[in-house]
Amino acid sequence: MTDNPTEVARILAGAVPYFRRYAGKCIVVKYGGHAMGDMMRGDGFARDVVLLTQVGIDPIVVHGGGPQIGQMLERLRIKSEFIDGLRVTDQATVDIVEMVLSGSINKQLVTAINAAGGYAIGLSGKDGNLIRARKLEKRKADPDSNIEKVLDLGFVGEPERIETKVLEWLERSDIIPVIAPIGVGASGESYNINADTAAGAIAAAMKATRLLLLTDVPGVLDRDKKLIPELTAEEARALIADGTISGGMIPKVETCLEAVDGGCEAAVILDGRVPNAILLELFTEAGPGTLIRRS
Repeated sequence: MTDNPTEVARILAGAVPYFRRYAGKCIVVKYGGHAMGDMMRGDGFARDVVLLTQVGIDPIVVHGGGPQIGQMLERLRIKSEFIDGLRVTDQATVDIVEMVLSGSINKQLVTAINAAGGYAIGLSGKDGNLIRARKLEKRKADPDSNIEKVLDLGFVGEPERIETKVLEWLERSDIIPVIAPIGVGASGESYNINADTAAGAIAAAMKATRLLLLTDVPGVLDRDKKLIPELTAEEARALIADGTISGGMIPKVETCLEAVDGGCEAAVILDGRVPNAILLELFTEAGPGTLIRRS
């Protein structure tokens, strides 16, 4: 950061129109387990989130924790497998997932945000029935017979309904919700929900101005591996269809599309490893990620 007062004043003056644009608006930020990195990066993220509240923005943080869950399962010698990027979650595994997400990771983020001057409260999707969930049904065609079969992923869920009253009450209280993506089923069972999916559902339900998916990639790349700054929903679907968007980027883009289709103004995939990525995206004309909007 510059020590020149004139330069500081110039930067702040340039940001004022963006402060006005987002004042009073809801921003949902998904903070990925890979993007979290070390504590120093987490502290920087916390300061950025607190700054949003100080300029009148209402942030909601949804966090992942895949690497941390994997480390704990390994320590406890619990075997884990993935199918199409989703962790197969039996009863023993879901207990560990809930412990890591709702416990250590959630409270570390809450502590960091509070230490940076914010007022954060940690929640899981079970608190106040915030994320009502159902078992995720995943189908896959057998490569030999082409017969489709249903895969049993155990306690892996998907959002069925978001209880927005809880978030609206916290919003009025100037409290920053920090949400672990654990959903609650009809019988009170816990479901492990992909953090991107949970954040997208919350952004749609809250009609958020922005959904920011912080991850460990720059954004959506074209065939020449160059960043695509902005896409309409139609353009994004076309890039999936022609194979330009592939692999693990497909579910992220699909989450963005579901969010904007559900009422979120726009969604952005951006690199959480970049210092101040949130501020660069919201308060400068050319943010560091890929923005996806309806049209």
